[in-house]
Amino acid sequence: MDLHFGDSKPTDDERAAVDALLGPPESSWEGADRSDADLRWARGGREARERRDLLLPGLHAINDRVGWISEGALDHLCRRLTVPPAEAYGVATFYAMFSVKPRPATVLHVCTDLACAAAGASGLCARIEARLGPGSGASVERSPCLGLCERAPAALAIKAGEPVRTAVSAPATVEAAVLAASAPDSAPEEPPAAMAVPQAGQDGLVLLRRVGVADPESLDDYRAHGGYTALRRAFALGPAGVIREVTDSGLVGRGGAAFPTGRKWQATASQPDHPHYLVCNADESEPGTFKDRVLMEGDPYALVEAMTIAGYATGAHQGYLYLRGEYPRALRRLEHAITQARARGFLGDDVLGQGYAFDIEIRRGAGAYICGEETALFNSIEGHRGEPRSKPPFPVEKGLFGKPTVENNVETLVNVLPILTMGAQAYAAIGTGRSTGPKLFCVSGSVDRPGIYELPFGATLGELLDMAGVRDRLRGVLLGGAAGGFVRPDERDIPLTFEGTREAGTTLGSGVVMAFDDTVPLPRLLLRIAEFFRDESCGQCVPCRVGTVRQEEALHRIVERTGAAAADDIALLREVGRAMRDASICGLGQTAWNAVESAIDRLGAYE
Repeated sequence: MDLHFGDSKPTDDERAAVDALLGPPESSWEGADRSDADLRWARGGREARERRDLLLPGLHAINDRVGWISEGALDHLCRRLTVPPAEAYGVATFYAMFSVKPRPATVLHVCTDLACAAAGASGLCARIEARLGPGSGASVERSPCLGLCERAPAALAIKAGEPVRTAVSAPATVEAAVLAASAPDSAPEEPPAAMAVPQAGQDGLVLLRRVGVADPESLDDYRAHGGYTALRRAFALGPAGVIREVTDSGLVGRGGAAFPTGRKWQATASQPDHPHYLVCNADESEPGTFKDRVLMEGDPYALVEAMTIAGYATGAHQGYLYLRGEYPRALRRLEHAITQARARGFLGDDVLGQGYAFDIEIRRGAGAYICGEETALFNSIEGHRGEPRSKPPFPVEKGLFGKPTVENNVETLVNVLPILTMGAQAYAAIGTGRSTGPKLFCVSGSVDRPGIYELPFGATLGELLDMAGVRDRLRGVLLGGAAGGFVRPDERDIPLTFEGTREAGTTLGSGVVMAFDDTVPLPRLLLRIAEFFRDESCGQCVPCRVGTVRQEEALHRIVERTGAAAADDIALLREVGRAMRDASICGLGQTAWNAVESAIDRLGAYE
């Protein structure tokens, strides 16, 4: 089968980028020792051409080296992986961070999502565009949430052929952003992860206790602050004992669905089909969410240890860490942590001499909110478009590569460490009867001290807002991010638990708490939410593909209208919202109407 676009040829740089990832092409194998480790892939001795799952890393390799993906480069990658070019093109164009058209070597992504929009991102972007005109060697792209909400407005500079850097001051300024785009080596370093944790160093913290205290790049410092105590206890308990502790602790998923973690682990561990896989979902793309980024930047070894424990408990020997493409510092920290753990015997063929083999491979996302949905994430890793799958079968039965898979997000996994070190009962005593343990909250918007806060479940919304220094003339608070819902300023007594927010008619979601004062035009904020869901819909199902467009169109029409003038479009919004909620395949379409509905009903957005 002839797999190519036509006469397009890869450049030397493009060919080198692909070959650095996949090894030399077959034509260079003649006369070589085929058992050479450099020419073969470790898993089962399979060659690169059998690894469709290397398509996304291959696209990253080209994009990182050159700045965009040409037909010639894609053709070369497709030949190496025996992937039809049409399918590879569909994957390349699925992700916002890739470009199949020429663009400058440096791209400056300026966040225009909720927290940044409220902080004046639109004006900042216009001023940056005026400074970085034609001939500057850089382009400016308006971006959805970059996961830097505590620094709003935020910007991320990506320069081909060089390490990715975050354009930072806190918040980003025109001068800092332009400097990061034009001279990244001269740009100021971004602030340490601890700057996003107002409680850093305080006594009593559980999940954040090492952030700002231990050196995130030192395995020895991590161990000096209690690291790998939990893994040693896991080996003492055995896989069944670990699952029992996690179950007895009452831990539920921290990504928003709140599914019992112990039940998920048990279901995966009991599957007779092998191999089993562990997937850490570190693709937090919900606008307003940045807790996993702070954990990975400030305490990366904790995630490596927690993934090892989860793999041990569920019978998995291979873990995949699917990381947001917009998190360059987290990538560097985790690559270093995995390398050090492997060198010191905490990963590999014989972890801590216990006869258990486990390793972790990082897979970078490339800008697709939908890949936060677990089955879309599996498709992305496998080298397909990140579109959700219908369930059943559920991932515990047929997940990644069609095998039993346990998927958890970063915060969920890191909670396993205190469960094993303090014991399930002591852990369960934190929080409430049905929402146990500590919870991380991402606070941003109209507050004096934005950042990540750790509180036990059961604290009230008012207590959290007081800690963050909420400003006067509050208009509303968005809980759960773009997929969440608004509450009124006087609803401060809402308990921050899964059941408490549900009883109040809203959601806790992933822990997003965005406060907006009356200087923020609410209709334009709702329009930005609608634009976000329109852009991020994968388009697979009609209710979401069409509904998100109709929702945005209606909000465009009424952005400056109220009362009777908006009544017909509000009625249409309700009808479209119900259709999306009832008939969409996945949570994106099912929740795309939530924030708009709550703003209309609770805040009187168009009265």
